[in-house]
Amino acid sequence: MNCTQAKPLITLYADGELDTARSLELERHLQDCSVCAKEWRDLQGLQEAVRQEGLYFPAPVELRRKLLAELRTQTRRPAATNIWSWKWLSAAMSGAAITCVALLVVSVFNQPPAGDRLTPELVSSHIRSLMANHALDVVSTDQHTVKPWFNGRLDFSPPVKDLATQEFPLIGGRLDYVGGRSVAALVFRRHQHVINLFIWPVHEPDTQPRSLTSSQGYHVIHWSAAGMTLWAVSDLNPTELMEFAQDYSGSAQLTAP
Repeated sequence: MNCTQAKPLITLYADGELDTARSLELERHLQDCSVCAKEWRDLQGLQEAVRQEGLYFPAPVELRRKLLAELRTQTRRPAATNIWSWKWLSAAMSGAAITCVALLVVSVFNQPPAGDRLTPELVSSHIRSLMANHALDVVSTDQHTVKPWFNGRLDFSPPVKDLATQEFPLIGGRLDYVGGRSVAALVFRRHQHVINLFIWPVHEPDTQPRSLTSSQGYHVIHWSAAGMTLWAVSDLNPTELMEFAQDYSGSAQLTAP
């Protein structure tokens, strides 16, 4: 994939509208191309700003042109006529403002929940780790080996817990990139199924594990605890994946960053 092919796909990728194959192809290109990678980062920053800040809607060029033309006309009309024209102009401007507010309300309420926006990206990261044979940066079943490995590589300390006694053994971890930031990915196994547990700090209240809509045959469970957000992704059946999340949530010693 070259830049000409990649650039039209970046917006679709940001909105979670690309299939897995095209997503993986674009992600490989973004790793190799600094120009497209910068465009991707800029788009992520814009999306984050839109989600967090108030929006300002400038008047469309055509509306501004009509208003300026009307203002010029007013300077050449008698005063009595001007009064009614200014009333019309005020009403027109009020109507434009109402339209902008209505568009803003619709756009805000049509924004998909954060989970819906992140699910495709998390599933793509899970698939990529398996297809690229890059599931692990540190290979160990010892939580006291995996947890210190993240020191100096992340700006937080992820909670690491081995659930071997619950038949979800820890097999290692790696660095990943989700939602515009570096995150910890802990890797567990259940028989022949791999579970990726993505973790990063957030400012939100604790929540219980809950299943999100499956994507491309993979299941996603999300919960928050002690200033961390946790996302479990696997092709394991939903019942056992929920069992994993509940075991991890109940036994992991979670500490705020």
